[in-house]
Amino acid sequence: MQVLATVGVSVAGLATVRPIGATGPGLVIAVLLPLCCLALAARHLPVIRPDLAFPWLATGILASIALIATSDQGTAYLFTYFLVGHAGVRLEARRAVPLAVAAGLSGAAAFAVAPVLPWPVGLTLGLPVLIGLARRSRQEATQAALAAAQAGERAARAEAQAAVLAERARIARDVHDVLAHSLAGINMQLELADALLDTGDLDRVRQANDKAHSLVRESLQQAQWTVHALREDALPLVDSLTAMIESSGHRDALTVHGDVGELPAQVVQNLLRIAQESLTNAARHAPGAPVRVELRRRAADVVLTINNGRVVAPVSASPGSGMGLIGMRERVALLGGVLEAGPITAADTADWIGGWRVTAVVPLEGSR
Repeated sequence: MQVLATVGVSVAGLATVRPIGATGPGLVIAVLLPLCCLALAARHLPVIRPDLAFPWLATGILASIALIATSDQGTAYLFTYFLVGHAGVRLEARRAVPLAVAAGLSGAAAFAVAPVLPWPVGLTLGLPVLIGLARRSRQEATQAALAAAQAGERAARAEAQAAVLAERARIARDVHDVLAHSLAGINMQLELADALLDTGDLDRVRQANDKAHSLVRESLQQAQWTVHALREDALPLVDSLTAMIESSGHRDALTVHGDVGELPAQVVQNLLRIAQESLTNAARHAPGAPVRVELRRRAADVVLTINNGRVVAPVSASPGSGMGLIGMRERVALLGGVLEAGPITAADTADWIGGWRVTAVVPLEGSR
């Protein structure tokens, strides 16, 4: 559409602006008319040098005003209208408006010199700048909206990537909890059974073999828990803790304070993983020591504490992955809570002093 307008103005100017000749005013018009056509056509070129827009438009407008003043007939004023309007599109208001005012005053003077139209019409030559500025404003608003949409899309992609990485870290922790500890325990029992074969103590070999089978069954149960956790199915916290503690060889070791009720699935999953990690570590590093687990529901949070007594006999536990305590701290941190782990220095009975305590404090949703 704009190309057709440019072609139409140029054709109308070439057909109507007079006189055109080789001398005097005709020569001036013969030079100015093509210059105005070129200035008008230049607005369709891509913007390569924005700093050249002002001198180009100022030159084109000056040439069109001079063409009005020199000719005694024709549509030279159309060049001014279109160039002033494009100045509003291409230039900032602080540069376009003064240029339009100058075009209007110069146009009035030009019509006074060459009365093709009444001189007040010349004052209207600056008005198209308002249309150009409005169009520029719409373009800038469209570009801003597009930039905002692109920024939102980039933010959404970044958020999605962060969610993927967080989910990978969660799966890695769950895989570690199930495989690393379970396989380490099974390996210990099998190594013990292999060592006992040389002594001929078949009863203890059977005990180690039975313990290995028990660990396999426990591993399968823990794998089921992991699948539930990955699917974010809700697990009953107290029942799951009780089953987990009993499967580790301890009975009546869980004490619940307060009404636990229904907790968020993410809280339940991570508390179970912390309990699993702590019980496995207790079995590896302090076998035979008593274990006590406390679950306390408070107004703003829930507290899980796992205690194991001191080592009662020399233990040659296989080395762990070193990621257990780190994984527990990560789990609690993701929930906005804190985790403390360390030796027990004060307890109600001497059997617990020198043991190990893990305490996880997790704030409940809505209380943070």
